[in-house]
Amino acid sequence: MNISEIFFTDWRNLADVHLRLEDATNIFHGRNAQGKTNILEAINFASLLRSRAGKESELIRWGQSVAILRIKFSKAGVAHVLAIEISATQRRRILLDANPIRPRELLGKLNSVLFSPEDLFMFKGSPATRRKFLDAQISQAVPVYFLELTRYTRLVELRNALLKRIRDGAANIAELDLWDEQLAFTAEKLVGKRLAAVDKLNVLANDMQKKISAQSEELSVVYELRGLDSREDLAENFLRQLRSRRLKDVRNGATSLGPHLDDLKFTVNGHELKLFGSQGQLRTAALALKLSELQFIRSITGEYPLLLLDDVMSELDASRRELLLEFLRREQIQTLITATDRAYFPPQSFGKFFSVEAGALTEEAIA
Repeated sequence: MNISEIFFTDWRNLADVHLRLEDATNIFHGRNAQGKTNILEAINFASLLRSRAGKESELIRWGQSVAILRIKFSKAGVAHVLAIEISATQRRRILLDANPIRPRELLGKLNSVLFSPEDLFMFKGSPATRRKFLDAQISQAVPVYFLELTRYTRLVELRNALLKRIRDGAANIAELDLWDEQLAFTAEKLVGKRLAAVDKLNVLANDMQKKISAQSEELSVVYELRGLDSREDLAENFLRQLRSRRLKDVRNGATSLGPHLDDLKFTVNGHELKLFGSQGQLRTAALALKLSELQFIRSITGEYPLLLLDDVMSELDASRRELLLEFLRREQIQTLITATDRAYFPPQSFGKFFSVEAGALTEEAIA
């Protein structure tokens, strides 16, 4: 998979930008707050329809009413054009090869992996952050997973609403029977896919961790089922536990068991990263996870996704930078990298360099 061209119209601070990308590495450098990150986030938004902006309308350049993103890309040797239009007054429009598509149909079309300094906090952040990482990874590789996740989330919302009505005396507790059965069945499907993904991720991430750390560190990734003591007969186990927790759930007005509460546990050399990881181990593990995410998506789709590295070169020491760049060269992964300093990269020919200033891009000659 690769992108040949990107067109930005009033997207963040990119007023009118046309980019022609190198098949291998593309480096965007310049001072902070000039628009480098906006380029990477736009591509990641085209993959997942998810932005760090509080509202999609914040993607529109100040003073304008519409933002447009057009991407020419190829997947499995077939050329496509994706267009996304964000309006301040109307619903978002998505066109693939000039045909309107629904948001859920976009998943899996343009796969990308974004690595930013924020990922360093994933290990010590909330379980929701780690679930979001896992769900995004699986959804890109297996789009039907997103539909199952959406269904499960809706079932939890409906069950929680019923729990509150029961607590307020407006419904009978026996009404939970039907919802519990549906929730248990959907939870089993969701967790089954998560467990299979984490088993594969554990192998891939550990391999990457050892390579980056010169064989001195082993990374383990474990899926933690909160409230369940076994992976066997998941639907039956879920249903039994849901029924045993009914009175507690009614009191709290919330479902206290299920994949919406599960977590990932990361350890390096047997020590939990969240509690004992050094800054160097956190950086290495975050990088290993993102590189293993590339491998995971490739193992299912047959090709690497795009790799987006946002200001991470300054977070890595010289040896880790060298190992990362060598990996990218060897695997021929199309990569977009932002950096504040061009000196992070080899002086010899190394893809395309773009200088970014106030939303304007200038392609530079190779040194």
